[in-house]
Amino acid sequence: MNTPDPGVTLDANGPGDGRRGGRPPADALPAPVTEIAAGRPIRLAWENEGGGRTFEIGSGSGRCFVKWSPHELGIDLTDEAARMSWTAPFTRVPEVLGLGADESAAWLITAALPGRNAVDDRWIAEPGTAIRAIGEGLRAMHEALPAATCPFSWSAADRVDWAGRAAQGGRIDPASQWNEDHQHLTVAEALAIVADIPPADLLVVCHGDACAPNTLLTDDGRCSGHVDLGQLGVADRWADLAVATWSTQWNYGPGWERPLLDAYGVAPDPGRTRYYRLLWDLGP
Repeated sequence: MNTPDPGVTLDANGPGDGRRGGRPPADALPAPVTEIAAGRPIRLAWENEGGGRTFEIGSGSGRCFVKWSPHELGIDLTDEAARMSWTAPFTRVPEVLGLGADESAAWLITAALPGRNAVDDRWIAEPGTAIRAIGEGLRAMHEALPAATCPFSWSAADRVDWAGRAAQGGRIDPASQWNEDHQHLTVAEALAIVADIPPADLLVVCHGDACAPNTLLTDDGRCSGHVDLGQLGVADRWADLAVATWSTQWNYGPGWERPLLDAYGVAPDPGRTRYYRLLWDLGP
């Protein structure tokens, strides 16, 4: 991976779910992105496997990011903007600067946050620092956001209902969408397992995609904010913790799950971890 410039925030749908880019050719730029840039430099910050792209525009205090999503991906950027705006008074997330759409795609414009993505080459080389910041940052986010007044849900029950509808519509493909941990299951078997929802350990406002790339770190190794909040909502904290620890395997290698839980301040919970990892593979 290329090392991004200091202060660059990278957006991602999950570790291993995309790639970083550099300066894109002019003919590869969506017209709305070019218009928003208005002559300022444009850099491709991230591209996911579905064709969604995030562009960095400009530099200095006016630097911003444009998340561009083709309609066929089914991502509701208006919904994500609402979550970010609700979250902003309580914890550090990107400021929403604008929204737009045309016949082919929608886009979300946000201000840049300080810090580097937790899977920046610097932090891959210092995994202990990154893991501590991810765990501490997730705990701080869970404690800062008021679950009692949050208007958004990411509950297991809602997600199980969604998975059932997606399965009926033929929109779940284990071969291409699931981690190898779950490849031995059929969709019907997975749905039967997640239908048995474990009692909540602690209801919090979950990030919804607490994978390592969505945490930003300042140069002194502290969490400076979170990005990619499209699924943010109230849920058991293990919905986040199961995925956050899982992503350490993908990004840093084995042996970092327990240090992340230690930094968060919670003992391992193998049962809830297994449950929420399977529910994660079923989506959304």
